[in-house]
Amino acid sequence: MNVITSLALVVFLYLALLWAPDAANLTGPERAAQRIFYVHMGNNAAAGLAFLTTFVAGFIYLFSRRKIWDTIGLSGVELGLVFATGTLVTGSIWAKPTWNTYWTWDPRLTTSAIVWLLYVAYLMLRGGRKPGTSGRFAAVYGILAFIGVPMTYFSIRWWRTIHPVVLGNTANADAQGGFALGANIRLTMMVAMVVFSLLYVTLLIHRVRLENLRDRIAERRQQLTSS
Repeated sequence: MNVITSLALVVFLYLALLWAPDAANLTGPERAAQRIFYVHMGNNAAAGLAFLTTFVAGFIYLFSRRKIWDTIGLSGVELGLVFATGTLVTGSIWAKPTWNTYWTWDPRLTTSAIVWLLYVAYLMLRGGRKPGTSGRFAAVYGILAFIGVPMTYFSIRWWRTIHPVVLGNTANADAQGGFALGANIRLTMMVAMVVFSLLYVTLLIHRVRLENLRDRIAERRQQLTSS
């Protein structure tokens, strides 16, 4: 899995930096900054997949009470926040030459920030719960927090926003910085989303293994102290 992910990242970098053409309708700094779009979309896809993992794991944990699903849910939030942070940072870098500001309280940016805060709160609230109740509480919270994820996706379709619509055919007259997705650009974008999702899955596997190892060490330590 590590080798496949590494090779996929190399392919992505080649496509994003060398193979994909510049956006024809952008000029100046916008044209140079456009290539961070692929990293932005990749992070966004991985973050959405991570929070979806927590959503699904929460339901399964509530029915099964198996700790592995609690671990998967927690890992999904941790990694999702990493990729969500990457989405916000790369979006801000892209916004500066396009909108002449790193941040604006646009519906898309605002809902993205709210989702980020919701999952930061997940970690904070989970840490303050008793060990016996943290799993059930985290599962319910993770399910409810996921409501914000589709709201972020549809925000640029429901409200007036300067954020361009990248996926789908919905036009937005107020959008700024949008560009035509030619065949090569669209393919590179899809590869970015797949590769970053693959990177997330790889990191998730390692994170779950690490947490299981920590649990076994803690259990072994308790056995040694009680004997």
